Amino acid sequence: MPESARCASPPSELVDIRDEGTRALVTVRGELGLSVDEELAKALRVAVADAEEGVDLDLTAVEFCDCSTLNTLLTVREEAMADGKTVTVRATGPAAGRLLALTGTLSLFTPAPPGGESGPNLGVEVVQLRRAMQTRPVIDLARGVLMASFGLSPDQAWDVLVTASQNTNTKLHRLADDLVTAVQGDPLPDAVQRQVAAAVARVKEPDPEAV
Repeated sequence: MPESARCASPPSELVDIRDEGTRALVTVRGELGLSVDEELAKALRVAVADAEEGVDLDLTAVEFCDCSTLNTLLTVREEAMADGKTVTVRATGPAAGRLLALTGTLSLFTPAPPGGESGPNLGVEVVQLRRAMQTRPVIDLARGVLMASFGLSPDQAWDVLVTASQNTNTKLHRLADDLVTAVQGDPLPDAVQRQVAAAVARVKEPDPEAV
């Protein structure tokens, strides 16, 4: 059977699926998020179903991704594991790498070293997966707070969260929790307020090329 036959799928600007023996390499590109999550999930499920052992993701060309994208990846990964397959990340660009690092989920998609243990300890892995799924709602709430408070788009609110998280050395979900709590009357620390304000000002600056 020709290599391309097993992973035959409709052409897509979002993903490219390539047969690599017992695994498939899925290259994902562009801006991800709620508007394309269904298409991404469908493509990944096709790749997992057609591959004998699972799929490897190349996320180098991903320009934007958020917690909805992470939820899609975690869901497909869990479904693959139920079928005795794996979903791993072979390479990331700045956007995807930042998302996985800030949410503490990179290790869930890290392939096992040759001849080594088959990934993280199962108990640790379950804890990490649950934490990732549990923290998504508060992050989404924090994005809503920023959108309502400053008139931001979903993408701008995500950029503010990530920037403030990095500049204050605060875990993304902890910063999100602080923002949501602040709505109820508890003030944000001064350093966090300054970084959030600076990040909001930065994303709202007019694009010179659009003028």
